[in-house]
Amino acid sequence: MAKQTIAVSGASGLVGTRLCAVLRDSGHTVVPISRRSSESNAILWDPSRGFLNPERLESVDAIVHLAGENIAGARWNSDVKKRIRDSRVAGTKSMVDSLRSLPKRPATLVCASAIGFYGHRGDEVLDETAAPGTGFLADVCREWEQAALAAKELGLRVVCGRIGVVISGKGGALQKMLLPFRMGAGGIVGNGRQYWSWIGLSDLARALAFCVENASVSGPVNLVSPHTVTNFDFTKTLGAVLRRPTLFPLPAFMARIVLGEMADQLLLASSRVTPAVLRNAGFAFQEADLQTCLRNEIS
Repeated sequence: MAKQTIAVSGASGLVGTRLCAVLRDSGHTVVPISRRSSESNAILWDPSRGFLNPERLESVDAIVHLAGENIAGARWNSDVKKRIRDSRVAGTKSMVDSLRSLPKRPATLVCASAIGFYGHRGDEVLDETAAPGTGFLADVCREWEQAALAAKELGLRVVCGRIGVVISGKGGALQKMLLPFRMGAGGIVGNGRQYWSWIGLSDLARALAFCVENASVSGPVNLVSPHTVTNFDFTKTLGAVLRRPTLFPLPAFMARIVLGEMADQLLLASSRVTPAVLRNAGFAFQEADLQTCLRNEIS
C-alpha cells in the first residue's frame, strides 16, 4: 500500500483523533486542517473563505473533511440550524472552491455525511442506492454531499461517508447515555421499535481510512455496522453490559418537550441502514456485534 500525505479537518475531534492515529499507524503522514494558526504544521482554513494557504495542498494526496457544528450541542432553533447547515454545506463549498485554482490537486476527498440523509424510514432496509428522506437533517445531508461531489468536476475521487450513531465512551451520544444507565435510570426511547444504525469508533476510523486507501470506493458509503438494532435491543444490550436494569422509558412526548424537533430526527427516527458498499469492497468489521462493541468502547 502506497503511503500518502492526508489532510484532515476536525482532526482534534472524537472521530478525527482516532482516524489520525489509524492513519499514522499505517505509515501515512497526517496534516491537520485547522482554523487556529497556533496549531503546529496545520493547513489553515476558514469555513467562510476556504483555505488561507491553499498551496500547501499541492503536496497532499487526500483530504478527509470531518469538521462541522455539533448537531446535538444545543436545542434547535433557527440560529442553531443555520450554524449546523452553514458549517457543513457552506464550509464544504468553500473548501472545494479553494481547490479550483490549484495546478496540482489532491486525488481524493472523503467528506463526512450522516445517515440522517435517509430521514425516518421505519423498517425499510436502506443501502447507498436509497433515495434521500425528508426533514431538516435529510436536507442538510443532501446539500452537504452535493457540495462535496462538486470536487468530482476537478478530477478528485469523492467519497461521502454517511456516519451512523458512533459508539464511544469518550464522546458522542453514548457518553451522554452512560450516566443515567449506570445509575439504573436508563430505558427505551419512545416505543423502542425505531432502528438505530450504529458503528463503533474503532471501526469508523478504520472504515474512513479504508475509503482513503481504496481507489475503487467512491460516492456515498454507509458507515454503519452490518447489524443494525432497534432502540429496544440497544437499550437492553447496554443495560446488560453495564449490569444495570433498564426500567425507565423516555416517552416520545417527553422527548419532544425536552428536545423539541431534535427528538424526532435524532432519537425517534428509524433508519435501518446497511453498509453495502463497504462489504462489497471487502472491508472487515472488527466490532460488528453490538455487545462486543460496547464492551470494547466503554471499558
